[in-house]
Amino acid sequence: MSVAAAPGEVEIRERAPLRTWFRIGGGAERFAAPRDASELARCLEIDPGLRVIGDGANLLVDDEGVDGLVVDLGSEGSAFARVEPVDGRGLVRAGAGASLQKMIPEACRLGLGGIEGLAGIPASLGGALVMNAGGAFGEIADVVERVHALTRDGREITLERSEIAFGYRRSGLGGLLVTAAELRLTPGDPAALRARYQECNAYKRRTQPMTERSAGCCFKNPTLAADLEGVAPAGGRVSAGMLIDRAGCKGLSVGGATVSERHANFITTAKDARAADVIALMGEVRRRVFDAFGVVLEPEVVVWSRRPERLAVLHGHPGGGPGGRA
Repeated sequence: MSVAAAPGEVEIRERAPLRTWFRIGGGAERFAAPRDASELARCLEIDPGLRVIGDGANLLVDDEGVDGLVVDLGSEGSAFARVEPVDGRGLVRAGAGASLQKMIPEACRLGLGGIEGLAGIPASLGGALVMNAGGAFGEIADVVERVHALTRDGREITLERSEIAFGYRRSGLGGLLVTAAELRLTPGDPAALRARYQECNAYKRRTQPMTERSAGCCFKNPTLAADLEGVAPAGGRVSAGMLIDRAGCKGLSVGGATVSERHANFITTAKDARAADVIALMGEVRRRVFDAFGVVLEPEVVVWSRRPERLAVLHGHPGGGPGGRA
């Protein structure tokens, strides 16, 4: 069901499904696809606590869905999905709803480098900026010149790169609604850039379950608060996938959700899976890693749920109290 938009308004749909890369889970109580910043500001007037969905690549929506308004910035024809050059020296302005995986090969074709190392990372640009998406070959923060956003009270703001607290899988942008960014790409040889893009993609296909239903890495790589014998000293960042593997979790299943045999930090879903299966499996993985190593894993996948107890499984202490080594 939808409510038709009057001139200057935005169409609101009720009880709308939400698409995620897990291909499971519930929908939104209300849903809108604003076409520009003025319509997004109107959505904020309707619900200042609204949620934003991009490609749904790093998201799990609980089976019962979520309350409130969800907005999609990546709809066809939306100003948020546009990508256009700003100058002739590699500066590009891209909307928050633009698909990173469409931008990368197009940039290579035009001889613009800097993001080809992000091949295989599923995200809209807005989501990539908020989480500072990246991997072994770089992160989105490497090319950011400035970010445009709306505050929750509808004010338009622009942040220069030096004003943004980028770090490992964080940016400090989570309290804002990112609308666009300017990226400083580097002119280069299209053939060489394309080859590098294909090399990064091939590596991802060899090491990750790219053809299966998943949302990428489920957990952030933890930084150790104490020495972990045989793994790394205190202060070192270690692979969450390695810890999950060593804790014996590869192949572990709950319902239709399974820890990938190819890469332990990926959870894949069968057609009959429920969001509850993924949440329970993530909770069990956190418990086993903590029991084995005393390390608390922090989710990288974002989970939307009406149930506080479900979120507590993912964000609470797996040992039932304070402490831990990460």
